Amino acid sequence: MHARARALKLALTFIHSLSDVYSAEKQLTRALPKMARASHNANLRAAFETHLEETRGQVERIDQVVESCGIKLKRIKCVAMEGLVEEGQEQIEDFEEGPIRDAALIGAAQKVEHYEIATYGTLATLAAQLGFADASKLLLETLAEEKSTDDKLTQLAKLEVSKEAQAASA
Repeated sequence: MHARARALKLALTFIHSLSDVYSAEKQLTRALPKMARASHNANLRAAFETHLEETRGQVERIDQVVESCGIKLKRIKCVAMEGLVEEGQEQIEDFEEGPIRDAALIGAAQKVEHYEIATYGTLATLAAQLGFADASKLLLETLAEEKSTDDKLTQLAKLEVSKEAQAASA
């Protein structure tokens, strides 16, 4: 395969992945308020509300990436996020409000974060390979936020929610 054809395929992969994560973030902006309302623990509720604001910023950052690269996103639906959001909704429906549901919501939220961490890591690498330095930097900012959110959820699970869940099931 010629270098030019390879570069074109790489660019198409970048555009597809960026379009996919744009859809994912939009879906998440609709799911996070539901997760926050379903949370029993005040700190978990606050974490979901904070992540909602970050997610809105990440959508804006994707818009900046699109502009800096001079590309156009495709209109696609991220089926992976659709499934993850559905799983979170099932946690809300399957467990009554309280620490057990909070533990389940953290698990669902961390699956989302891990998906986003993988996606943004790949996108930042693709952007760098394509020579989109500004885009790569923006995508790395989002990657850092996703990792930070995952760490915060882990701390909440360890320090608060798991202990509350254990006490509730005893």
